[in-house]
Amino acid sequence: MKLAPLGFQIRKLAKTRLGLQRLRPGQAEAVKALVKGRDVLVVMPTGAGKSAVYQLAGLMLDGPTVVVSPLIALQRDQLAGLARHGEEAGLGGVAVNSAQSRGRTDEAWETLTAGDAEFVFLAPEQLANAAVLEKLAELKVSLLAVDEAHCVSAWGHDFRPHYLRIGDVVEALGRPRVVALTATAAPPVRAEIVERLRMNDPVRIVTGFDRPNLSLEVRRFVEARHKEKAVVERVASLEGSGLVYTATRRSTEEYAEQLRQAGRTAQAYHAGMKAAEREEVHQAFLDGDLEVVVATSAFGMGINKPDVRFVVHADVTDSIDSYYQEIGRAGRDGAPATICLYYRPEDLSLRNFFASGGPDEDTLTQVADSVLTHTRADGSVGVSQLKEELDLSSTKLTNAVNLLEQAGALKVGEDSQLAYTDVAVPAAAAVVAAAEVDAEHTRMDRSRVEMMRGYAETTGCRREFLLGYFGEEFENPEGGCDACDNCRSGLADDDDDEPVVAGAPRFDTNDRVRHREWGPGVVMRDENDRITVLFEQVGYRTLALAVLAADEELLVHEEV
Repeated sequence: MKLAPLGFQIRKLAKTRLGLQRLRPGQAEAVKALVKGRDVLVVMPTGAGKSAVYQLAGLMLDGPTVVVSPLIALQRDQLAGLARHGEEAGLGGVAVNSAQSRGRTDEAWETLTAGDAEFVFLAPEQLANAAVLEKLAELKVSLLAVDEAHCVSAWGHDFRPHYLRIGDVVEALGRPRVVALTATAAPPVRAEIVERLRMNDPVRIVTGFDRPNLSLEVRRFVEARHKEKAVVERVASLEGSGLVYTATRRSTEEYAEQLRQAGRTAQAYHAGMKAAEREEVHQAFLDGDLEVVVATSAFGMGINKPDVRFVVHADVTDSIDSYYQEIGRAGRDGAPATICLYYRPEDLSLRNFFASGGPDEDTLTQVADSVLTHTRADGSVGVSQLKEELDLSSTKLTNAVNLLEQAGALKVGEDSQLAYTDVAVPAAAAVVAAAEVDAEHTRMDRSRVEMMRGYAETTGCRREFLLGYFGEEFENPEGGCDACDNCRSGLADDDDDEPVVAGAPRFDTNDRVRHREWGPGVVMRDENDRITVLFEQVGYRTLALAVLAADEELLVHEEV
């Protein structure tokens, strides 16, 4: 019997198993590639259906699907989504994480071994556990899906050290197909995702970042008290449910209280709350019993609520990446939504402070010394043994190991065994090298803060600014985009009238370039009188075309 074309099979499966009447752009293409044995990188806006890609591919492949997901709350959302379709659809799923009992975890493994579940959801930290890896290897995993894949990139805004181990996991599981999924990945982030996950010539599917139903605006203030008053008044007047993002835990509580006094049902959400309290707020918002959540960045990753009508930022975010991801939680039903940033230039200093954590040199020294000693005596040392010996938290140890590994001082082998790369190199030298790697990360983080300044203070089209940041060209229609305050006021039209600098070299978005002092980079945005470049060593920099015209050798096209 002749099989139906693959595309038809995928569409039929989507309709009968997932209840999807039609597939969105990129979904069928991604599933086809996975079924044919290719690795796939998927970059789709929030709400564009990334989960359906691994769900459909998992159903079509023999063997279970491992989904690496960074937050337990996000895992629960995804499991709930599968449960809505019912196990009879072949969409059974289980989770293995630290928040559930030992008995429930044992039950999850039994379900997988019996073949009664297609999907297993894990946090990246679980993959550092040799016993977990051994169980997964026995299951003969067919697909490894890495959700929120930008977390693997040191270039990304939400870097998670444990994600760096996933490349080793791919090899340990016998090289299953890999699908990396994210809503926020500029070109350099995409490149690092592919490298870190050891993806094999992946198909890259980028469906675009444009969300024309989001109305973008920025309101600028000098006094903090005036800004806070304006935020409360605006949110109190907006219809429907929405999110308010702030920089600190304390301010979430203060804004929530003021909004309640103004007549809105509002609750705070931050990482300092008990897990049960956070879950209660999360569920009340999803159920429509809570109008406004005032949160730090801890809230919202992967949240599945289509009718969020506004996202207000009471404080500036740490990057365009974070901002885009957070505003992407609005208007997922396609209906209009209000996006507003309340901005004080002075607020950027707090973000720069957060970006300047610096390395814990005592921890780096402890780890380097211990691994060097064990390497000389035993050849290597396990992560769990090192953690016990040094009495360090998992996060501190992982951060130190990753910095030392990126500096070339350590190597991580099978079963998370650590070995010193060259025992002739003293630990002090390794610490210095690791501190320089950390300094590069800090420079990158600070440059991302400056890009937020650029967005907040631009007189051009804000929609064009956001799309340009992600390497996407946008032809702003005559009369403006009608989706941002600058275009609606005519300010963006005035900006477009500025003359191009005579005699300046021509650089286009995504061009590879090299700066005399800052080295290689990628053009992220080109304007009439300036360009913005993301440099590998120093992060984002904006260069005036007049300067480049006066010194033709300062920035040149990179030879490929």
